[in-house]
Amino acid sequence: MRRIGLMGGTFDPIHQGHLVTAETARSEFNLEKVIFVPSGQPPHKKGLKISNKEARYLMTVLATSENPYFEVSRFELDRSGESYAIETVKYFHSRMAPESALYFITGADAILEIVTWKNVEGLFDCCTFIAATRPGYDLGALKKKLLKKLSPAHLEKIIPLEVPAMAISSTDIRHKIKKGKTIKYLLPAEVESFIYKNNLYSPWV
Repeated sequence: MRRIGLMGGTFDPIHQGHLVTAETARSEFNLEKVIFVPSGQPPHKKGLKISNKEARYLMTVLATSENPYFEVSRFELDRSGESYAIETVKYFHSRMAPESALYFITGADAILEIVTWKNVEGLFDCCTFIAATRPGYDLGALKKKLLKKLSPAHLEKIIPLEVPAMAISSTDIRHKIKKGKTIKYLLPAEVESFIYKNNLYSPWV
């Protein structure tokens, strides 16, 4: 059976946590490839300032270019209007062979948000969720919360994956840049150079 991973996000900026999570999921679940899908206009992030889509796309390409198992899709970036996960998942699901399986890679905390998304039942019908966690994460507490929102059948389609690098966050990286702090080793050197060359996240921009 072919197994394909999807990793969505604003990637603002993409960092080592994203890359380690994707590669760990690829290895642990024997994924043929992982497709990174930079988000277009995520409805759950209305009102939040998100960097230019082309900058986010280029950073994602730079970060993933050396891994032959990674691809970057412009599907959401090239669509007009808000980007809903169900539409993205259905797009990739419809292009897979019948015997293939789709795995949606995300953070465990994001699962609680995902269950509030548009057509969540359709999401679970199309894919299995890989929920990345930090070491020591309270999975029991997460399951209790999810049981209030999901059926047992859907809950079985959420598989935890421990990833140490999950402690890195895009928000923290942006804050460090604004404060003039180092971001070395938090993201690929090519992405760091791109950020400084284009004055992304600087306090005067």
